[in-house]
Amino acid sequence: MAVTAEQYLKPEVIRQVARLDLRARFIVEGFIAGLHASPFHGFSVEFSEHRKYTAGDNISDIDWNVFAKTDRFYIKKFEAETNLTGYLAMDLSASMGYTYRQDLTKFEYCISLAAALAYLMVHQQDPVGLVAFDTKIRQSLAPKSKRTQLTNILSLLARLRPSDVTDVAKSMHQLAGMIRHKGLIMLFSDLLDDPEPILKALYRLRYSGHDVILFHVLDEAEDSFPFDGMVELEDNETHQKLLVDANAMKADYLEELTAFRQRYRKECLAARIDYVPLHTGMPFDKALMSYLLSRQARG
Repeated sequence: MAVTAEQYLKPEVIRQVARLDLRARFIVEGFIAGLHASPFHGFSVEFSEHRKYTAGDNISDIDWNVFAKTDRFYIKKFEAETNLTGYLAMDLSASMGYTYRQDLTKFEYCISLAAALAYLMVHQQDPVGLVAFDTKIRQSLAPKSKRTQLTNILSLLARLRPSDVTDVAKSMHQLAGMIRHKGLIMLFSDLLDDPEPILKALYRLRYSGHDVILFHVLDEAEDSFPFDGMVELEDNETHQKLLVDANAMKADYLEELTAFRQRYRKECLAARIDYVPLHTGMPFDKALMSYLLSRQARG
Protein backbone atom coordinates (compact mmCIF):
# COMPACT_ATOMS: atom_id res chain seq x y z
CA MET A 1 0.00 0.00 0.00
CA ALA A 2 1.48 3.33 -1.06
CA VAL A 3 0.06 5.15 1.97
CA THR A 4 0.22 3.47 5.37
CA ALA A 5 -2.63 3.56 7.88
CA GLU A 6 -0.56 5.87 10.07
CA GLN A 7 -0.10 8.31 7.19
CA TYR A 8 -3.84 8.22 6.44
CA LEU A 9 -4.53 9.43 9.96
CA LYS A 10 -2.05 12.32 10.16
CA PRO A 11 -3.68 15.77 10.27
CA GLU A 12 -1.14 17.17 7.78
CA VAL A 13 -2.15 14.51 5.25
CA ILE A 14 -5.87 14.99 5.90
CA ARG A 15 -5.44 18.74 5.30
CA GLN A 16 -4.54 18.02 1.67
CA VAL A 17 -8.00 16.52 1.06
CA ALA A 18 -10.17 19.54 0.29
CA ARG A 19 -13.64 17.96 0.17
CA LEU A 20 -15.06 17.05 3.56
CA ASP A 21 -16.79 13.90 2.31
CA LEU A 22 -13.52 12.55 0.92
CA ARG A 23 -11.67 13.64 4.05
CA ALA A 24 -14.11 11.71 6.27
CA ARG A 25 -13.81 8.63 4.11
CA PHE A 26 -10.01 8.97 4.03
CA ILE A 27 -9.85 9.06 7.84
CA VAL A 28 -12.21 6.11 8.28
CA GLU A 29 -10.52 3.96 5.64
CA GLY A 30 -7.15 4.71 7.20
CA PHE A 31 -8.57 3.73 10.56
CA ILE A 32 -9.93 0.47 9.15
CA ALA A 33 -6.55 -0.27 7.58
CA GLY A 34 -4.85 0.06 10.96
CA LEU A 35 -7.55 -1.46 13.13
CA HIS A 36 -6.23 -5.03 13.02
CA ALA A 37 -3.04 -3.89 14.76
CA SER A 38 -4.96 -2.27 17.62
CA PRO A 39 -6.22 -3.72 20.92
CA PHE A 40 -9.82 -3.50 19.69
CA HIS A 41 -11.34 -6.96 19.44
CA GLY A 42 -14.93 -6.29 18.43
CA PHE A 43 -18.19 -6.90 20.22
CA SER A 44 -18.51 -9.82 22.61
CA VAL A 45 -21.84 -11.14 21.35
CA GLU A 46 -22.86 -14.26 19.48
CA PHE A 47 -23.03 -14.14 15.70
CA SER A 48 -24.73 -16.48 13.29
CA GLU A 49 -22.61 -16.43 10.16
CA HIS A 50 -19.98 -14.60 8.12
CA ARG A 51 -20.18 -12.69 4.88
CA LYS A 52 -17.68 -10.62 2.90
CA TYR A 53 -17.12 -7.03 4.01
CA THR A 54 -18.64 -4.42 1.70
CA ALA A 55 -18.46 -0.63 1.75
CA GLY A 56 -20.82 0.75 4.39
CA ASP A 57 -20.60 -2.21 6.76
CA ASN A 58 -19.94 -1.68 10.46
CA ILE A 59 -16.14 -1.91 10.69
CA SER A 60 -16.31 -3.09 14.29
CA ASP A 61 -18.01 -6.29 13.08
CA ILE A 62 -14.96 -7.42 11.08
CA ASP A 63 -13.69 -10.78 12.29
CA TRP A 64 -9.93 -10.31 12.59
CA ASN A 65 -9.31 -13.99 13.32
CA VAL A 66 -10.76 -14.83 9.90
CA PHE A 67 -8.73 -11.99 8.36
CA ALA A 68 -5.53 -13.39 9.89
CA LYS A 69 -6.18 -16.74 8.20
CA THR A 70 -7.55 -15.58 4.84
CA ASP A 71 -6.18 -12.04 4.39
CA ARG A 72 -9.75 -11.05 3.51
CA PHE A 73 -12.32 -9.00 5.43
CA TYR A 74 -15.39 -10.91 6.66
CA ILE A 75 -18.26 -9.56 8.72
CA LYS A 76 -19.85 -11.30 11.70
CA LYS A 77 -23.62 -11.20 11.18
CA PHE A 78 -25.39 -10.74 14.49
CA GLU A 79 -28.74 -12.15 15.52
CA ALA A 80 -29.81 -8.79 16.90
CA GLU A 81 -28.34 -5.34 16.63
CA THR A 82 -29.24 -2.23 18.60
CA ASN A 83 -29.21 1.27 17.18
CA LEU A 84 -27.52 4.14 18.93
CA THR A 85 -28.73 7.71 18.41
CA GLY A 86 -25.80 10.11 18.24
CA TYR A 87 -25.53 13.89 18.52
CA LEU A 88 -22.41 15.69 17.33
CA ALA A 89 -22.03 18.96 19.30
CA MET A 90 -19.62 21.46 17.76
CA ASP A 91 -18.14 24.47 19.60
CA LEU A 92 -18.15 27.58 17.36
CA SER A 93 -16.04 29.77 19.68
CA ALA A 94 -13.44 32.05 18.08
CA SER A 95 -10.69 30.30 20.05
CA MET A 96 -11.39 27.13 18.06
CA GLY A 97 -10.02 28.88 14.95
CA TYR A 98 -6.50 29.06 16.40
CA THR A 99 -3.41 27.30 15.16
CA TYR A 100 0.23 28.15 15.70
CA ARG A 101 2.09 25.88 13.28
CA GLN A 102 -0.21 22.95 12.49
CA ASP A 103 -1.97 22.34 9.18
CA LEU A 104 -5.38 22.18 10.85
CA THR A 105 -6.89 24.64 13.30
CA LYS A 106 -8.66 23.18 16.33
CA PHE A 107 -11.94 23.80 14.53
CA GLU A 108 -10.84 22.10 11.30
CA TYR A 109 -9.53 19.16 13.31
CA CYS A 110 -12.89 18.80 15.10
CA ILE A 111 -14.83 19.20 11.84
CA SER A 112 -12.77 16.41 10.25
CA LEU A 113 -13.25 14.17 13.27
CA ALA A 114 -17.00 14.84 13.46
CA ALA A 115 -17.32 14.10 9.74
CA ALA A 116 -15.55 10.77 10.21
CA LEU A 117 -17.79 9.84 13.16
CA ALA A 118 -20.89 10.80 11.16
CA TYR A 119 -19.60 8.60 8.34
CA LEU A 120 -19.13 5.70 10.75
CA MET A 121 -22.55 6.07 12.38
CA VAL A 122 -24.55 6.42 9.17
CA HIS A 123 -22.79 3.41 7.67
CA GLN A 124 -23.67 1.48 10.84
CA GLN A 125 -27.28 2.57 10.24
CA ASP A 126 -27.31 4.53 13.50
CA PRO A 127 -29.27 7.80 13.61
CA VAL A 128 -26.96 10.78 14.03
CA GLY A 129 -27.64 14.50 14.30
CA LEU A 130 -25.63 17.69 14.70
CA VAL A 131 -25.77 20.86 16.77
CA ALA A 132 -23.40 23.82 16.52
CA PHE A 133 -23.22 26.40 19.29
CA ASP A 134 -21.50 29.50 20.64
CA THR A 135 -23.44 31.24 23.43
CA LYS A 136 -26.43 29.13 22.36
CA ILE A 137 -27.26 26.51 19.73
CA ARG A 138 -27.14 28.20 16.32
CA GLN A 139 -27.60 25.26 13.95
CA SER A 140 -29.15 21.83 14.39
CA LEU A 141 -30.01 18.72 12.41
CA ALA A 142 -32.30 16.11 13.95
CA PRO A 143 -30.83 12.57 14.07
CA LYS A 144 -31.57 10.31 11.10
CA SER A 145 -30.01 7.10 9.84
CA LYS A 146 -30.70 7.52 6.11
CA ARG A 147 -27.70 7.79 3.81
CA THR A 148 -28.86 11.28 2.80
CA GLN A 149 -28.24 12.35 6.40
CA LEU A 150 -24.50 12.06 5.87
CA THR A 151 -24.72 14.53 2.99
CA ASN A 152 -26.76 16.90 5.16
CA ILE A 153 -24.31 16.70 8.07
CA LEU A 154 -21.23 17.13 5.90
CA SER A 155 -22.83 20.05 4.09
CA LEU A 156 -23.58 21.82 7.37
CA LEU A 157 -20.15 21.03 8.83
CA ALA A 158 -18.49 22.49 5.73
CA ARG A 159 -20.40 25.76 6.19
CA LEU A 160 -19.66 26.22 9.89
CA ARG A 161 -17.12 28.83 10.98
CA PRO A 162 -15.76 29.70 14.43
CA SER A 163 -17.17 33.08 15.31
CA ASP A 164 -17.48 34.62 18.75
CA VAL A 165 -17.46 33.93 22.47
CA THR A 166 -18.94 30.66 23.68
CA ASP A 167 -21.01 29.33 26.54
CA VAL A 168 -20.56 25.56 26.53
CA ALA A 169 -22.59 25.03 29.71
CA LYS A 170 -25.62 27.01 28.56
CA SER A 171 -25.58 25.30 25.17
CA MET A 172 -25.37 21.82 26.72
CA HIS A 173 -28.32 22.62 29.00
CA GLN A 174 -30.20 23.74 25.90
CA LEU A 175 -29.30 20.50 24.15
CA ALA A 176 -30.45 18.48 27.16
CA GLY A 177 -33.83 20.17 26.88
CA MET A 178 -34.08 19.36 23.17
CA ILE A 179 -33.39 15.61 23.36
CA ARG A 180 -36.40 13.46 24.19
CA HIS A 181 -34.77 10.02 24.09
CA LYS A 182 -31.51 8.63 25.45
CA GLY A 183 -28.58 9.04 23.12
CA LEU A 184 -24.85 9.53 22.75
CA ILE A 185 -23.59 13.12 22.97
CA MET A 186 -20.20 13.70 21.30
CA LEU A 187 -18.95 17.15 22.34
CA PHE A 188 -16.04 18.79 20.48
CA SER A 189 -14.52 21.79 22.28
CA ASP A 190 -11.30 23.34 23.54
CA LEU A 191 -13.15 23.95 26.85
CA LEU A 192 -11.53 27.35 27.31
CA ASP A 193 -14.10 28.43 29.85
CA ASP A 194 -14.89 27.92 33.54
CA PRO A 195 -14.97 24.12 34.11
CA GLU A 196 -17.54 24.20 36.93
CA PRO A 197 -20.68 25.09 34.91
CA ILE A 198 -19.54 22.92 31.99
CA LEU A 199 -19.19 19.88 34.23
CA LYS A 200 -22.61 20.55 35.78
CA ALA A 201 -24.15 20.65 32.31
CA LEU A 202 -22.46 17.37 31.40
CA TYR A 203 -23.72 15.82 34.66
CA ARG A 204 -27.25 16.83 33.67
CA LEU A 205 -26.86 14.97 30.39
CA ARG A 206 -25.63 11.88 32.22
CA TYR A 207 -28.40 12.04 34.83
CA SER A 208 -30.90 12.21 31.97
CA GLY A 209 -29.57 8.85 30.77
CA HIS A 210 -27.37 10.04 27.92
CA ASP A 211 -23.91 8.72 27.21
CA VAL A 212 -21.32 11.44 26.72
CA ILE A 213 -17.94 11.50 24.99
CA LEU A 214 -16.00 14.72 25.59
CA PHE A 215 -13.40 15.37 22.89
CA HIS A 216 -11.16 18.02 24.47
CA VAL A 217 -9.16 19.41 21.55
CA LEU A 218 -6.29 21.86 21.95
CA ASP A 219 -3.79 23.19 19.46
CA GLU A 220 -0.45 21.44 19.52
CA ALA A 221 1.15 24.67 20.74
CA GLU A 222 -1.36 24.97 23.57
CA ASP A 223 -0.39 21.45 24.54
CA SER A 224 3.40 21.93 24.50
CA PHE A 225 3.96 25.72 24.74
CA PRO A 226 6.89 25.78 22.28
CA PHE A 227 7.61 29.52 22.66
CA ASP A 228 10.87 31.24 23.63
CA GLY A 229 11.73 34.75 24.80
CA MET A 230 9.26 37.61 24.95
CA VAL A 231 6.06 36.78 23.08
CA GLU A 232 2.76 38.58 22.68
CA LEU A 233 -0.26 36.38 23.36
CA GLU A 234 -3.75 37.38 22.20
CA ASP A 235 -7.11 36.07 23.40
CA ASN A 236 -9.02 34.95 20.29
CA GLU A 237 -12.37 35.92 21.78
CA THR A 238 -11.69 39.13 23.74
CA HIS A 239 -8.64 40.16 21.61
CA GLN A 240 -6.87 41.18 24.81
CA LYS A 241 -3.09 41.12 24.34
CA LEU A 242 -0.44 40.23 26.88
CA LEU A 243 3.36 40.42 26.59
CA VAL A 244 5.00 37.57 28.50
CA ASP A 245 8.38 35.96 29.08
CA ALA A 246 7.72 32.50 27.61
CA ASN A 247 10.74 30.87 29.23
CA ALA A 248 9.78 32.13 32.68
CA MET A 249 6.15 31.03 32.48
CA LYS A 250 6.41 27.72 30.58
CA ALA A 251 6.68 25.48 33.66
CA ASP A 252 3.75 27.21 35.38
CA TYR A 253 1.66 27.05 32.21
CA LEU A 254 2.22 23.33 31.71
CA GLU A 255 1.48 22.67 35.38
CA GLU A 256 -1.83 24.56 35.10
CA LEU A 257 -2.70 22.72 31.88
CA THR A 258 -2.05 19.36 33.53
CA ALA A 259 -4.25 20.32 36.49
CA PHE A 260 -6.97 21.54 34.10
CA ARG A 261 -7.03 18.24 32.23
CA GLN A 262 -6.74 16.20 35.41
CA ARG A 263 -9.85 17.85 36.80
CA TYR A 264 -11.84 16.97 33.70
CA ARG A 265 -10.43 13.45 33.68
CA LYS A 266 -11.29 12.89 37.35
CA GLU A 267 -14.78 14.42 37.21
CA CYS A 268 -15.65 12.67 33.96
CA LEU A 269 -14.48 9.32 35.30
CA ALA A 270 -16.69 9.74 38.37
CA ALA A 271 -19.70 10.57 36.18
CA ARG A 272 -18.92 7.80 33.65
CA ILE A 273 -18.26 10.34 30.91
CA ASP A 274 -15.60 9.41 28.35
CA TYR A 275 -12.90 12.10 28.40
CA VAL A 276 -10.66 12.16 25.32
CA PRO A 277 -7.84 14.75 25.45
CA LEU A 278 -6.43 15.49 21.99
CA HIS A 279 -4.29 18.08 20.23
CA THR A 280 -4.08 19.02 16.57
CA GLY A 281 -0.78 17.25 15.99
CA MET A 282 -2.24 13.87 16.97
CA PRO A 283 -3.60 11.26 14.53
CA PHE A 284 -7.36 10.76 14.52
CA ASP A 285 -7.31 7.08 15.50
CA LYS A 286 -7.34 7.70 19.27
CA ALA A 287 -10.64 9.54 19.06
CA LEU A 288 -12.21 7.00 16.69
CA MET A 289 -11.09 4.15 18.93
CA SER A 290 -12.59 5.89 21.96
CA TYR A 291 -15.91 6.09 20.16
CA LEU A 292 -15.90 2.41 19.19
CA LEU A 293 -14.83 1.23 22.65
CA SER A 294 -17.55 3.36 24.21
CA ARG A 295 -20.07 1.87 21.83
CA GLN A 296 -18.84 -1.62 22.70
CA ALA A 297 -19.26 -0.94 26.42
CA ARG A 298 -22.86 0.12 25.83
CA GLY A 299 -23.54 -2.98 23.77
